[in-house]
Amino acid sequence: MILTKILFIVLIIICVLFYILYLGNFALVLLIVVVTLPLIMYITTNIAKKNITADFAVKDKTVAKNTSFPIQLVVTNNSIFPIGKAEAHIEYYNIFNDEVSAFDLYLPIQPKNSQRITFQLQSEFCGTIRVTASYLNVFDPLRIFRFRSAQNVSTELLVLPECHDISGIVHYTDRINEDSDVFSEYHPGDDPSEVFDLREYNPGDKLNRIHWKLSSKKDDFIVKEYSLPIDVPCTLFLDLMSYSDKFLSLAILDSLIDTFMSVSQFLIDNERGHSVVFFDTSKNMFTEHHINSTSDISIAVKSLLSSFRSDIPCQLPDNYFFDNPKLSYASFTYIGSLLNQKILQFIDEEIEAEQKNAMIVVGSADELPELNADFSSFSITPVITGRISASIKDIDI
Repeated sequence: MILTKILFIVLIIICVLFYILYLGNFALVLLIVVVTLPLIMYITTNIAKKNITADFAVKDKTVAKNTSFPIQLVVTNNSIFPIGKAEAHIEYYNIFNDEVSAFDLYLPIQPKNSQRITFQLQSEFCGTIRVTASYLNVFDPLRIFRFRSAQNVSTELLVLPECHDISGIVHYTDRINEDSDVFSEYHPGDDPSEVFDLREYNPGDKLNRIHWKLSSKKDDFIVKEYSLPIDVPCTLFLDLMSYSDKFLSLAILDSLIDTFMSVSQFLIDNERGHSVVFFDTSKNMFTEHHINSTSDISIAVKSLLSSFRSDIPCQLPDNYFFDNPKLSYASFTYIGSLLNQKILQFIDEEIEAEQKNAMIVVGSADELPELNADFSSFSITPVITGRISASIKDIDI
């Protein structure tokens, strides 16, 4: 563009010399045209710039990892002047780490019209992807002037975590939730508030479970099987706090959330309702989501991803435990990164639970020796990034 300006200045000088050296109207008209043309370009392009708007059009703001998704930049020119060339500077990043990538898009903008240009993005990690058109440069037809328009137009997309297949055993507790209204469809239990099934009497069955009225009609003893509550206290505690000098890498955070989602889905597949607790940075407090179905998992995951803010650090789990001093569960699972002896010692000694687990996400097998610790009431499962299914095997939860 600088070269174009230099050439146009040279052209004006030549026209001035031509007017001085040659008599006649043609030299005058040529000089007037060459001098006024930049002024006309400036005025018309400036008017167009003020009447240009930009926005992003996204078909689905929830996308999967490692899958390309389209985004459209929509530029509308409400003026009567066309723009032969426009340059949009696009920046995008995952707000979990703020590492910005950028590229430029080039397009013409017709008068009284909208132009759409589609580009593809893809994310290896889950999180919130923020896409921003930092600026839109518009040029006059002669490429002499450049005006900046439609600055900092942005949109956000949620990249969902991936659910991995894990194996293990779900223990059904004898605890009864007196307020329960969610019962297993496949397993009997000991909650007398609802009958799971009726069957013939077997030696050893308790007499108080005999259905006397029905037995008298059948001329045989019929026994009631009670229901199994599946919303007894069972909690996954997701610790997003970093205990190193650097903030958690995208790979670690991604594996943390993948691990939570995988364990949560494993519990639902085995009819175990549960809760997940995590620090909501947008509310600056710990929040709890109750999960009784796959759709509840999706809601909790979206809430987690949407709540994250890179400028507000997560609080230590100590704050949650301090505000909730008498915690009692059928099952408690801590999911975090790196080994924090103090947190795990507290869980070991202070939290009452029939089943306790700690899943520690590490970057590689080289970090595994750090996880060797002796806790009396629960075991530690190291989860290597990218190898969640292989890491979580035969877990008791």
